Amino acid sequence: MSEITHDVRTMGYVLRRTNYGEADRILNIITPNGKVSAIAKGVRKEKSKLAGSIEMLTRIDFNIHRGKGELGVITGAKMIKYFGNIIKDYSRTELATSILKKINQLSDSSDNPEYYDIVDQSMEALNDNTNLNLIKTWINFNIKKSSGEEINLYRDIEGNRLEPTKKYEWDYYEKSLKEKENGLITANEIKAMRLILTNKLKTVAKIKNIDEHISPIFSISEAI
Repeated sequence: MSEITHDVRTMGYVLRRTNYGEADRILNIITPNGKVSAIAKGVRKEKSKLAGSIEMLTRIDFNIHRGKGELGVITGAKMIKYFGNIIKDYSRTELATSILKKINQLSDSSDNPEYYDIVDQSMEALNDNTNLNLIKTWINFNIKKSSGEEINLYRDIEGNRLEPTKKYEWDYYEKSLKEKENGLITANEIKAMRLILTNKLKTVAKIKNIDEHISPIFSISEAI
């Protein structure tokens, strides 16, 4: 029986690069259809045509030849956007690297197409100098959401509707809000969290005074 082959063209981000053999490199790539692994043959040679196009922190248009095995072969790659501003700041570079590492790990057990969108929006925001804690908060909330975990932002720990005149704190054990007289979570923070869960990162970043409400929300996002 002949081997079934086909060619795929897709946008993607390199999540991880592993040197293979004398000149090849195996790439884990997140695409709008999930993660794929492919080999870039000869990419480590000095005159490789692929070398300049396959970089980290870059949105890339890939051509991948898929054979019968799990590993595809990259036959072409075009750099669409290089997020060069990120590497000018250590904190942003560190966050970008951690995002790629986390998505690479998560996509091993869940081939979720939403992970591409999380990477794409995060890279744009990091490149545009968006507040780092806002980016982290948006990522944490939306990774939980894309993983199918419900984040309750409408009822408190007792099952009562959240009221705009009351203050709350996050119960880290029950993973829900509970009423507290001097709590840091007010109607403004609750509204901000709902917006983070339902809007693109670029849209959230444009909301007036959003940065003022990020500190207590960020703490919640790190614990959910």
